Parts: sequence; C-alpha cells; structure tokens
Amino acid sequence: MNSHGTTANEVVASHSVFGAPCWVTLTTRDLAAAEAFYHAVLGWEWRTGRLGEQYRFASVNGVPVAGVAAVDSVGRMAVAWTPYFAVCSADDTVARSQERGGTTAVGPLSFPPGRAALLADRDGAVFGIWEGELVSGWEDWRRAAPVFVKLHTRDAFDAAIFYAEVLGWESAETGCCEVRYEDNEVVLRSQGDVVARIHSGAVEAAPDPTVRPRWEIHFAVADVAACVRAAQAHGGSAVYEGSGMEEAILRDPDGARFIVSSRPRR
Repeated sequence: MNSHGTTANEVVASHSVFGAPCWVTLTTRDLAAAEAFYHAVLGWEWRTGRLGEQYRFASVNGVPVAGVAAVDSVGRMAVAWTPYFAVCSADDTVARSQERGGTTAVGPLSFPPGRAALLADRDGAVFGIWEGELVSGWEDWRRAAPVFVKLHTRDAFDAAIFYAEVLGWESAETGCCEVRYEDNEVVLRSQGDVVARIHSGAVEAAPDPTVRPRWEIHFAVADVAACVRAAQAHGGSAVYEGSGMEEAILRDPDGARFIVSSRPRR
C-alpha cells in the first residue's frame, strides 16, 4: 500500500512492525456520504488510489490515515470499521489463525504492493492483516490518526493468547510487540507506544456470554465535543459521551461505530 503520499525513503514494510495495527478501513454503503461525514467530523481529505473508484484514502495534513470501501466491492460485508495488523506473511498468518479456531472471510488477496486478508478470531471479532509496504510511514500514521485499537471480548486472556500466536506478539523475533496486563486490560505496545488494548472486565470476573466481541477504533482529536456536534449535524449520532468530554462513542450515518479521544499528552 504505497503511492499515496510517501516518498521512496519513507517506505516502511509490514515486517518491520509486525503484529502492530498498521491501517484501518471502513466498509460503507455510500462512499459520498461517508466522505462528507468524516470530512466534517475529523477533517479528513479524500482521494482515489490504486484500488479503484470504490476505495477512497483519507488523509490528514497529507498523511494517509484510513481507507473507505463500498460494501459491494468487498463481498457485501457488514458496515464497520476494521483494524489491520502488519504481518510478515499473509499466508502463514491465515494458516495459524485457522489452526487456532479462527475463520477466514476474505483472502489472502493481492493488492499491489502487498497482500491482505480479512479474518475473525475464535469469538467472531473481525480483523484484517496486511503483508507488504505500508500506506505511510508507521510513525507518521500513528501521529496522524488512531490513538489505539481496542478489542471488547468475553475473555481477554484467551483472546490475547490467540492473537499472540497468530500475530507473533511476545515472540523471540526482534521488534515484536510487548504484551502486559494493566488496569484490568491486556495492553499491547509497539516501539514503546500503546497500540492496542483487549478488555473483558475485571480479572476475577467470569467471561460474559452477552458480549459481542468486536474491535473498536479510537481516533485522536483535538476537541471531542466539537466532533460530537459535527457528527450529530451531519446525520450521525453519539452513543456515549464520557465525563469531561475526553472520549465519545459515535456512529456515522450508515451505522458504523467509532470512538474519538482527546489527543494524548506527549
């Protein structure tokens, strides 16, 4: 995934940050409506890249941060935001997922200059994998877009074991992601930054069978309250607004759920 804003000396391959989130994609029924909504709420600018007219790239200050695909172009999949994790080999990752009870929805498919697949873990939470060049320099993407991605699931420890085995977390390879248990969550770090969290309640609590496992995307914004107002004014809604307006759960006009969070202090 390149030719969307990076220069030759900025090219970063998935193997250099394997196991970490490296991209997020929205599937939607109305590309034009999604572009207008996210431009109003998050200030994103849009352009078409190598993947054709049914896939748009969003950018912030020239840095590609997310993709939006028309549902019909991706097999009539559900409207949702999905995180993609960097891997060294899409084929090997799909095989490991299937061996451990995961399922494969799409792929691996070739999207020059790389390969992608859409998977689901043992509890049905959907995630993607990407092998190849990243859309933009990983550090630039991290600064410009998500704060982190978060998995809400029934059993955080079981989920962490699945993803560690499939994505290579805490492996012996140089540069792998580190996993720790902090504040009732499994926390994933890459190059020192928190890039993902897995949550299922207090450590002593039994798994909750009513939870619908899902990955959620947290986008960094300067003004959460302004995002809430813009979402409501452009056909979206606020599911939850946190105290002090440091975080809000929003839905876009098509029903896709995402989270806006105050920019972390550096």
